[in-house]
Amino acid sequence: MNGKKVMNGSKFFPHPHITLQFFSYLCDSMNNRQKETLRVRIISVGFTCLAFAVFKPIGIGELGASLYLHLIAIWLLGVGICYVTEFVMRYIVNMPATLDKGVDYIIRRNLWFQLVNSPLEALMTCLYLHFPMIRIGAADPLSWKGFIQAVFVMAFCSFAIGLYWRYKYRSRYLAMELEETKRLNEDLQRIQEPEKDSQPSSSIVLSGTTNESVSLQVSNLLYIEAVGNYVKVYHMRDDQVVTDMLRATSKQMEDKLRDYPMIVRCHRAFLVNLEQVQKIVSQSGTMQLLIRHSHESIHVSRSNVTKIKNAIKQMT
Repeated sequence: MNGKKVMNGSKFFPHPHITLQFFSYLCDSMNNRQKETLRVRIISVGFTCLAFAVFKPIGIGELGASLYLHLIAIWLLGVGICYVTEFVMRYIVNMPATLDKGVDYIIRRNLWFQLVNSPLEALMTCLYLHFPMIRIGAADPLSWKGFIQAVFVMAFCSFAIGLYWRYKYRSRYLAMELEETKRLNEDLQRIQEPEKDSQPSSSIVLSGTTNESVSLQVSNLLYIEAVGNYVKVYHMRDDQVVTDMLRATSKQMEDKLRDYPMIVRCHRAFLVNLEQVQKIVSQSGTMQLLIRHSHESIHVSRSNVTKIKNAIKQMT
């Protein structure tokens, strides 16, 4: 009997040395981001397999010593299921893995990942254990009772693991955010160097659907705010902040200023002159632009954060 179990284990399960070689090969062919993702999956699924080994749900304790060989196979399959879940998240749920959308998005995505991954992992586990447990006359885990028990264990493990990774990656993300904001502010200072400010500025006339118009130097433009059917043009005149109203849309203003790369849309209602941004402030995935002279703080919508970053990098 014992000899038969050992023979089955050696026939159907990979030797630990081969498993280590396999993961070593994978790591050699991946970039740092992919290696980090694989490491997280390996640790997370390993924690779940450890919980199965300790609590022995759905009657898997009847497998005896061969249980641990089966758990190695479940561990390998579980890592694969995580990548299936990533596919679902990217192409079906439409929530790809990214650090550009802030902490709230990361936390929300992790929750969705757990909701999708737990049933898939439980189904995979029940399907895999169906054959060896039926063979020894144990209760079939591929049943509603077995599936619900497996989902419960998976959900508990996912919650516990999620708290750990959420805390770890939140701290890491905030540190990355602070570092990136520091670099963006340094780039802003280079854009606004005195020798650049001393260069002649282009004049432009902004007009709307009426006869009213505003003539100004592009370098004096602070920002443009959309208010209903009008736009407010904030600009400097005689060292004072002046506001002019035009009957127009922000889209019309954006088209008019398209030739000036420093004028960028930062929000559905705002166009801002990056040369007049005193400082960028980022906190918990949100970005604010502090405008010179006016002491105004303009919010950057998440959909425009990348556009602001790219515009600053292109101007330096």
